Amino acid sequence: MDVLMPCLFLIVCVLHPVTAAVLGKSAEHRNLFSERSCCKRQGHFIYVGQDISGSPVSVDVGVCRSHCGGVQRTPSSHGPGLPGYSKHSSMLDFLRSKKVHEHTSLETAGYVPSCGKSSTCEPARVRVERVLLMEGLREVEVIDECHCEPKLRQCIRMPALKTYYFETPYESVVDVGKCSSSKEYPEGFSCVPIKFDSVLVETPNRIDVIKTLGACELKESCYRVPYIEYYYEVIYSSDGTKEERLKEIDIGRCLGGCTTGNRCLLRSSTNSEQCLMWEEGPTGSCVPQGYENHVFRSRHGQIRNILAITSCHCQQ
Repeated sequence: MDVLMPCLFLIVCVLHPVTAAVLGKSAEHRNLFSERSCCKRQGHFIYVGQDISGSPVSVDVGVCRSHCGGVQRTPSSHGPGLPGYSKHSSMLDFLRSKKVHEHTSLETAGYVPSCGKSSTCEPARVRVERVLLMEGLREVEVIDECHCEPKLRQCIRMPALKTYYFETPYESVVDVGKCSSSKEYPEGFSCVPIKFDSVLVETPNRIDVIKTLGACELKESCYRVPYIEYYYEVIYSSDGTKEERLKEIDIGRCLGGCTTGNRCLLRSSTNSEQCLMWEEGPTGSCVPQGYENHVFRSRHGQIRNILAITSCHCQQ
């Protein structure tokens, strides 16, 4: 027994550094607490207007931060004005250098995406605050919590919960929905809403109609969506008999945004498809391009012409 104890002590001393190294390496690569705590809500105040007393009103709408670690900022010694600008030939050169420096600093300072490469830090719970301003009632969306949301390659409708009339007897949670987003979609295409629905929410004064998203589809930035309208149509049979029926016409709507002339000023050195700095071009309107005419006789005997959108395009 006296011989066994020194042997056990010697084995523990030898294995201890190895065990500690293995555990440390495992914790370094998979720290669940760190991952969960780094994807979190941070304060972000926006000015929404003046209340009925004339005082300015700001609301903390929050923002989801997706990185861990911190960046050591070193003071610049390039004189007054914009720090470091004097050593660059132009503002564009300065912005390019600043973007590259920030990107490099994130990597060297230990900034690691908290959700991993397969997820993003997104809002998990949102509430709608109603603020009474001088010009009327305004609704402001406030982020309450954040979580790691898986990245999806396909375009689908995803759940998005919003709380209305928070902390009142009429509090309601509605899945308003959202479209998935991905950088792998073809250039010029986005996952956009194509179908909508509605939910009725009871309030002290009336019934509110909350618009919800029904379905999504991969489309160009400016696109047409169905929009149905009904009319009474009168037709006459061969023997002169008058018949009234309901006529359904999909008149359509144009949705989406139009930004032309965008070009990349600076691309990532490690990924040529990733643009670090854009030059924004003029913004146009998504307007009807093609149309068709629906002609019918109304119940009052008048000939009606209803135009329906068949396609949309960007107009500058």
